[in-house]
Amino acid sequence: MDFALRAEQLELQRTVRDFLADKAPESAVRALMDDETGHDPRVWRQMATQLGLQGLTIDEDYGGAGCGLQEQAVVFEAMGAAVFGGPYFATVALAVPALARAGGSAAAEYLPRIAQGELIATVALEASAAERTPDGWALTGEAGYVLDGHLADLVVVPARTAVGVSLFAVVGDAPGLKREPLATVDQTRRLARLTLDATPAQPVGVGGAGTEILDHALDVAAVLLAAEQVGGASGCLTETVEYAKVREQFGRPIGSFQAIKHVWTDLLLEVESARAAAQFGAWAADCAPAELPVAASLAKAHCSQAYSRVATESIQLHGGIGFTWEHRAHLYFKRAKSSELLLGGIAHHRERLVQRLGL
Repeated sequence: MDFALRAEQLELQRTVRDFLADKAPESAVRALMDDETGHDPRVWRQMATQLGLQGLTIDEDYGGAGCGLQEQAVVFEAMGAAVFGGPYFATVALAVPALARAGGSAAAEYLPRIAQGELIATVALEASAAERTPDGWALTGEAGYVLDGHLADLVVVPARTAVGVSLFAVVGDAPGLKREPLATVDQTRRLARLTLDATPAQPVGVGGAGTEILDHALDVAAVLLAAEQVGGASGCLTETVEYAKVREQFGRPIGSFQAIKHVWTDLLLEVESARAAAQFGAWAADCAPAELPVAASLAKAHCSQAYSRVATESIQLHGGIGFTWEHRAHLYFKRAKSSELLLGGIAHHRERLVQRLGL
């Protein structure tokens, strides 16, 4: 495994960073925090048609670029540094791996539309009940904390069937589907509660394979979330260092004090070790799939801890201004805390890591 980015990955990193600097500066991020949907359709379409970001890991047969998770991780790291919101994570990190793993007619129908930026998708993680109807299948149940469930055009829902947990696709305007936005600590990340009442649904993949598909999709999502956390921690640390170079106390920049340098050194070690863990997870997904479950939990636990520590120390190092809502440090802090719990907290992934290692 090579930790250095290849030339094409560096070019992808530069392109995404330039795009986000132009289309998603802090002012745009804050504007979307006050928006009812938290989503900018114009930027979403540009991401798909100009950069191909939604289809980066989608197979070429479905209109994607066919790249690996290592390239996708480069994109998420750049987005983490920009505290980029919207439905990209739910669509690309959750729904795409689930649909791709399931294959079949649902993948052929929905993945090309995701690659073209025509479809926002997400995955519900709580199982509903499925029953056959004269027209196909219908789902009944409730799913809480669904990422971007308030605006998704497609929701992949696990449901109990006679052959075990199976996956189903529910379109956003299906009859019997009620969507209720939830209040979130991190306003750049939206959640919703979904209620299904005899809602028509289309089977996704082989019946009874839902648990295996979801486990794989969640491992992929954990690796990509870890990459996003690395980007956030790195961006947060960089901005804090720049502040300490110009903020003076006792006639000299506060960054010149040894006590501050010691903290920075510790935080830099946290960020770089977290980057190595996230890169290992992406490499495992591409080159050693058998190691993905261990690598995913390792990366998610370690990167969650690193990002939360960097964001917390950043507020302290900024002094009084760091406690004001107007300062960017709060965007990093809230994203760090929400990402720490998303897809399972640190203790959850450490427990999974122990189980997966057979200890």
